Amino acid sequence: MIPFNKPYICGKELWNIAQAHTLGQMAGDGNFTKQCNEWLEQRTGCHKALLTHSCTAALEMAAILADIKPGDEVIMPSYTFVSTANAFVLRGGVPVFVDIRPDTLNIDETLIEAAITSRTKAIVPVHYAGVACEMDTIMDIARCHDLLVIEDAAQGVMSTYKGKALGAIGHLGTLSFHETKNIISGEGGALLINDPRLAERAEIIREKGTNRSSFFRGQVDKYTWVDIGSSYLPGEIIAAFLCAQMEEADNITEQRLALWSHYHEALAPLESAGRLRRPVIPETCRHNAHMYYILLDSLETRTALMAKLKKQGVNSVFHYVPLHSSPAGLKYGRVHGGGGMTHTENLSDRLLRLPLYVGLSEEIDIILAVCINYFMGKRDVNI
Repeated sequence: MIPFNKPYICGKELWNIAQAHTLGQMAGDGNFTKQCNEWLEQRTGCHKALLTHSCTAALEMAAILADIKPGDEVIMPSYTFVSTANAFVLRGGVPVFVDIRPDTLNIDETLIEAAITSRTKAIVPVHYAGVACEMDTIMDIARCHDLLVIEDAAQGVMSTYKGKALGAIGHLGTLSFHETKNIISGEGGALLINDPRLAERAEIIREKGTNRSSFFRGQVDKYTWVDIGSSYLPGEIIAAFLCAQMEEADNITEQRLALWSHYHEALAPLESAGRLRRPVIPETCRHNAHMYYILLDSLETRTALMAKLKKQGVNSVFHYVPLHSSPAGLKYGRVHGGGGMTHTENLSDRLLRLPLYVGLSEEIDIILAVCINYFMGKRDVNI
C-alpha cells in the first residue's frame, strides 16, 4: 500500500531525545521546550508562544482565557475537527455553526456578523488545509463587536495571510504538531498569545493554575495555586523531537510544496474537462501544502474512486463529518439562521484527500495514473 501519510524524520530527533535524557530534563519546560517557544515567536511574530501537548490542549486554554461561561456562544465553521468545538463545550459554551465558502472551504466571513448575538464571546476561524481565512474582515467584525478571535491554525504552520503567519493574527492562535501535520512531534501543539494582556494568565493556566513560571523567573519567592488550569505542558522528549523538525521546517515545506504542485499541474486537464475541482489558493495566501484534495461531482464518484485507488494499493481518505450533523453537535451546538449549511454538507460529501508526505516520490505518478485512468475510462494501471 501507498500510505496516506508517513511521518518524516529529519535526522536529529533521536539525538535530541538522548540529550534531553543526558541533561536530566524529561518533564516539561526544559531547554528544548524553550527553543521551540523561541522558534515560534521568531517565525510567527507572536507576543508569546507556549508549547502544549496537543492543539486540543491549546484550544482548551484559549477557551479558559476567553472566559467562556455556560451559555456563551462561539462562532465557528462546522467543517472542522471536533476539538474546535469541544474546547468551548467543556466550558459550557455553545458552538454556533455557520457555512463555509465554496472556494477555500474556510468559514464564510460574510455570514459571521449576522450570527452575532448578545451572548457571543468569540469567533474561531479554522484555516482549512493551511489556507488562510479572510482575516482582515474577521478582525474588523471582532473589533466592531468587542469579540475575541481565536485562530484554529492546526494545519497552518508555515502558512501566511498577507505576509502574517497564521495563528499570529487573532488575539490567540493554536497550532498542531500531530504526526499527520507538516512539522511533527507525534502529539503536540502550541498556543500563540498575540494579546499581551493574556500572556501571564496563559502561563498560569498551562501550569495547572499555579504561578510556577513566575517562581522560576525569580518574580515570587514560592509558587501556589492562583487560578483554574490543567497540565498542558508536553514532556521534554516531545519538545526534543519537535526541535529537530523546526530546524528543517523550510526544507520540509519546500518538499511538500513541490509534491502539491506536481498534483496540481497533472490534474489541471481533468479540471478543465469538468471531471473534478482542484484546491483554490487566494492571492493573499501563502499556503504550506498541508494537504492535496480534489472535489468530485458526487458522493458516489468519491466512493468509486476511493475503491479504485484502494484496489491499486493507494490509501486515500475523505475528511470531516460536519459537526452540526453529529450527535454531539446536535446536542451542544446550533446552526445559525435558516439558510442551512449548503456548502458544508455538499462539499464534505465530495472531497477526497490524496497521499502527501515528504518522501513520496515515484508513487505520486502511480496515484495520478489511477485517478486519470479512472476519469478517462482506461484500464487499471499495472503496479
